[in-house]
Amino acid sequence: MAREYTTVIGLEVHVQLKTESKLFCGCSTGFGAEQNTHTCPVCLGLPGVLPVANQKAVELTLLTALALNCEIQKYSKFDRKNYFYPDLPKNYQTSQFDKPFSKNGRLEITVDGVKKVIGVTRAHLEEDAGKLVHVGAGGQIGSAEESLVDLNRTGIPLLEIVSEPDMRSPLEAYEYLSTLKSLIQYIGASDCDMEKGTLRCDANVSLMEKGADKFGEKIEIKNLNSFKNVQKALEYEVARQTQALNSGEKLRQETRLFNADLGETVPMRSKEEAHDYRYFPEPDLVAFEFTDAIIEEIRAKLVELPSARTSRFASQYGLPEYDAGVLTAAKDTADYFESCVKLLNKPKALSNLIMTDLGGLLNENKMEIKHSPVTPENLVKLVKLVESGTISGKMAKTVFAEMFSTKGDPESIVKKNGLVQISDEGAIAQVVEKVLTDNPKAVQDFKSGNERALGSLVGQVMKATGGKANPAVVNKLLKEKLIK
Repeated sequence: MAREYTTVIGLEVHVQLKTESKLFCGCSTGFGAEQNTHTCPVCLGLPGVLPVANQKAVELTLLTALALNCEIQKYSKFDRKNYFYPDLPKNYQTSQFDKPFSKNGRLEITVDGVKKVIGVTRAHLEEDAGKLVHVGAGGQIGSAEESLVDLNRTGIPLLEIVSEPDMRSPLEAYEYLSTLKSLIQYIGASDCDMEKGTLRCDANVSLMEKGADKFGEKIEIKNLNSFKNVQKALEYEVARQTQALNSGEKLRQETRLFNADLGETVPMRSKEEAHDYRYFPEPDLVAFEFTDAIIEEIRAKLVELPSARTSRFASQYGLPEYDAGVLTAAKDTADYFESCVKLLNKPKALSNLIMTDLGGLLNENKMEIKHSPVTPENLVKLVKLVESGTISGKMAKTVFAEMFSTKGDPESIVKKNGLVQISDEGAIAQVVEKVLTDNPKAVQDFKSGNERALGSLVGQVMKATGGKANPAVVNKLLKEKLIK
């Protein structure tokens, strides 16, 4: 009989902070530059140089820690993490060991309508390593013909956020990452663009028997380049470990890579013994002492966070919880919505347009809402045209598509295309009379109790008016004639 297991997941997230220069020197953090052009003696680790900490990086670290409800350490320092790798020119990484900037935080997530708190062990600041480019054999390290080193990333400020092993499913891990990304973008600490490497994630997963109090052997998964791939990799790994344990196999601590093309994890290296990084305090950087005044000064820079904004959208605008969650997931979308509501107090109508029509076209064109061709002002004008009966909801979709492609004004588009809705009862009544005369069978079907026949008659009236008749007026007049 197969045994039952509890999944245990913890995540380590590395976020590139939004600074113009690196953590300990003045080199640019710009993305996409020619290899090895954003370097200097400091980030290359040449003899005789001294690092200077980037104040903005420290402030963004503290801001994020406060948003994560972390305890700020009054005394903190940098340490040298010693290891040898081709993309680490100093042969050590300046990181934080026993005195990180913050610890003991928490992040609330919602999964299938149920709220859960995930613990945050620590959020500390460190410098990034360089990048190895593996040439040949699909760019994989194990079979590459040669490897090249690009040190542009060396020294870029990274915020490492380590969660507690509190997640119990791959879906919870996905929601944790989505919630964390939204929070970080809200406070402006990072753009969290995984394609550019400004957000990276390693996952740790193990299984323990139901009812046990000791975790199983931890497997680390690397090479996760999207939230969906994090979820897929964890789903595969849970299934793999379950099968292995049920067949009597003993799992060993190891690091695995996720192959997105195959949808499976593959071994990278064993981790039977912990690495000895020989941490010691960084002698070239002074320690940090944060007073209550400094911490409160940083706290004052916090904006309204996603969870609070979601609650406010539901209460202030009367939106369903789902709508409020979608609109507040990204700060730019929430800002766009509120710009619209300030112009027209029709929250639900505006929410529907933003989430469906606008959201669909933005996704299709891989655009962000801050670059939307449809301005809040024009979106509001479109809603007003529908509310006033000038155009129908169906016409609005046609108008909206042209607004998106041309950046046009809805009123001008309606006028140019002759899309004004016919609401005059006298004009529509004439068409209704003709449709009833031309469709005696549908009339008889309706009078015999077949209510679907009404829809057929409505369709005939709409067709005869080129789709311009007001549907509400059409339904009203048909029922008046048929129920006589």
